[in-house]
Amino acid sequence: MKKLMLMVVAATILLSGCGGGVNRNAPEPDKETTINTKTEEEEERTMRYKTEEIAQALLDQDYEGIYGQLSSDFKEQFTLEKFRDTIGGLLKDVTAWTAASTLKLNEFNYYTWIDQTGAFGLKLGSLPDDEIVSLQIIPLQQFPATDSAKTKHEYALPFKNEWFVFWGGENVLANYHYEYDVQRYAYDLIQVKDDYSYNGDPTKNESYYAFGQEIVAPREGTVVRVVNDIEDNEPVGTMNADHPEGNVVVIDHGDGEYSFLAHMKKGSVVVNVGDHVQKGDLLGLCGNSGNSSEAHLHFQVSDNPDLFEGTAIRVNWENGLSPKQGETLKP
Repeated sequence: MKKLMLMVVAATILLSGCGGGVNRNAPEPDKETTINTKTEEEEERTMRYKTEEIAQALLDQDYEGIYGQLSSDFKEQFTLEKFRDTIGGLLKDVTAWTAASTLKLNEFNYYTWIDQTGAFGLKLGSLPDDEIVSLQIIPLQQFPATDSAKTKHEYALPFKNEWFVFWGGENVLANYHYEYDVQRYAYDLIQVKDDYSYNGDPTKNESYYAFGQEIVAPREGTVVRVVNDIEDNEPVGTMNADHPEGNVVVIDHGDGEYSFLAHMKKGSVVVNVGDHVQKGDLLGLCGNSGNSSEAHLHFQVSDNPDLFEGTAIRVNWENGLSPKQGETLKP
């Protein structure tokens, strides 16, 4: 239940920077009098890779070409020689990358790949012009026993219209929760229009498409816990670590399965402890309360009504759904 925004993890092998970029205001040379003296190979080297091509460029060991696309802040941390030596050393045994997930949101591109052994992952962040602002190589750990042990019950999507999977999946690249057994199979869900999660002042909760949207029961059950009095975080980006779930509804679905619907809008929850709900019943509205950096729904199923005392269970979704980061979901 950490912050929603794209972030880097200190425990991983990390290369990152932000801002900077090429000088787009520099005058162009006189096209009529300029003589192109570059060879075809040199011309090709100055071309920018698309972000989705960087993994192959790493395999091709074009460290100079990749380095040319790093942000200015990134370059302040690494000389070309250090970048080449560091990346080359980390990837010396990598022979292939398989694309894992893609996310384009709020003028930021986020791509991930998994190597041929499944032991390492590559995370890359870039701006719309393909300037690279973060590059992360991390060891991947899998939990096949719990990955295959889904909930006994089937669950419906806990909303009525289209939502977007910001974090979700069975690896830490697409779902940062996966590292922690208490939240391993959690989802962070937002609403997106035209590759943006908001419209207007980004510091205001009301600017975010998810804020105030209806959240409904994912299946029949009994409400066993309600929090409804936590303030929504504003300005957006501030978080409440003292109450990480924020406003939350917990439902007992039987057989040791409890659904958590967290970060609800203050005062919007319309159910009480002891209420019996049916699938699709209104629970409240999406908010930005608790340890949340923008309006979103945190959803998971656990084996305990206390989020931090239980273990997350992989959700057996209706209609065979298997939501992953970057996907749009609609009931």
